[in-house]
Amino acid sequence: MPHSQSILIVGAGILGLSHAYAAAKRGFKVQVFERTGTPLGASVRNFGQALVTGQPPGEMLDLARASRSIWAEWSRHASFDLKRNGSYLFARTEAEEHLLETFCQGRAREYDYRVELLRGVELNTLYGGQFSHHRAALHGLDDQQVYSREAIPALVKYLQRELGVEFHFSTLVRDVEPGLVYTTSGRFRGAQVIVCAGHDYLTLLAEPLASLNPQTCRLQMLRVRPKIELNLKHALLTGLSCVHYGAFADLPQAAAVQAEILRDSPHLDQHGIHLLVSPTPYGDLIIGDSHDYSRDPSPFNGERVDNWLLQLCEETLACEVQVVERWQGVYGARGAKPFTCLEVEPGLSAALMQTGVGMSVGPALAEAHIARLLTL
Repeated sequence: MPHSQSILIVGAGILGLSHAYAAAKRGFKVQVFERTGTPLGASVRNFGQALVTGQPPGEMLDLARASRSIWAEWSRHASFDLKRNGSYLFARTEAEEHLLETFCQGRAREYDYRVELLRGVELNTLYGGQFSHHRAALHGLDDQQVYSREAIPALVKYLQRELGVEFHFSTLVRDVEPGLVYTTSGRFRGAQVIVCAGHDYLTLLAEPLASLNPQTCRLQMLRVRPKIELNLKHALLTGLSCVHYGAFADLPQAAAVQAEILRDSPHLDQHGIHLLVSPTPYGDLIIGDSHDYSRDPSPFNGERVDNWLLQLCEETLACEVQVVERWQGVYGARGAKPFTCLEVEPGLSAALMQTGVGMSVGPALAEAHIARLLTL
């Protein structure tokens, strides 16, 4: 493909920006089209956690590890804050502790997850003893975290300034064909069109996307302020996450954790609730999440779900919190695979996530997709 030709990308979320970076650094002219004036979708509503530890062995773990390096490069060049000190996953019960212990002794060694299990003195001195009421903490050393509301716009500016990517914001893409994009600002031609439209399955490529039977996942999220001086510097999870993340969920010991949830807190299972906590640069915490799967995301939040999340948060942090903001995150979900790179026709493809780990694997996924397109 001649470098003089443009690659046209629909969508300025993490997948769209990752594709723009992968193409532009290879010397291609890149144009990105986004219907809103700034990215407002899942990529800025999320926790900003780029997790390696939670990914299952195989392709997803490989992509997360490769993405980790890309995030480090982006933070240097785009000048946004990237926490590279890992995450803590707290075991609250004996079953959760046993699962983490088994993971460390088996899968972590076999697949070289960089983790350490903190107990005793190490746990009791963590953050001055703030988390000593837990049984153990799995420190995922390779996990990273950004403040998405600032990191995504900073990445846009970097791509514009340093790599010459041209952005068309407030521009609706009405239709696409191989090498052609029809927008509210006119028609654009390029060598490749790549659609990264998030969970919008109807505006573009509706027929080929329908064959994937796509759904959406709606999650309730909050920004809270601790009522103590916590100064949290790590992303936090609990043993509840072990039944959601592939690194742990298929281990035999996960069955005991799931049984415990069903016995003691069936409402958490019913609403897909497990706690994620992400610190912002300003002392606040982003917390969630819940999982509500449907073809179309409901606009209505359940107050009980927020209350359960707040309860989990306060139990985990051992302090009260004050709610500052509430919102919904929505992303594509429940495909046959965690993601799909769909080659519709020569010169026209789509990339979509079907699970909520776009920040964790998206950068490297786009690298692989661009490399493959350039060989066609």
